[in-house]
Amino acid sequence: MTDITVTRNDDESRYEIRTDGTLAGFAEFDLRPGSIRFIHTELDPAFQGQGLAGILAERALTDAVTSGEAIVPLCPYIAKYLTTHEIPGAEIRWPKRPGTAPTEA
Repeated sequence: MTDITVTRNDDESRYEIRTDGTLAGFAEFDLRPGSIRFIHTELDPAFQGQGLAGILAERALTDAVTSGEAIVPLCPYIAKYLTTHEIPGAEIRWPKRPGTAPTEA
């Protein structure tokens, strides 16, 4: 049986996923007052195709919600995950895309 853990490593500014103690991937973040900006997610090629990226995203996002931080999905993988999965209690601040017109109130 494989032991899968996801931990928040504040020294490296990332969530890390390990399988049987071996680092399999990470989701980098940038903390801002009241929010966490997910900027990059990467999985070691040796661990791809095992569903680990989804586990990493779900647990990292759930932890961010538990910490009371709004989620800013700058990472394409995290953004895609949020469009296809619900994270209960999540406050999502979608980033403005370059070239988009500002919305009027």
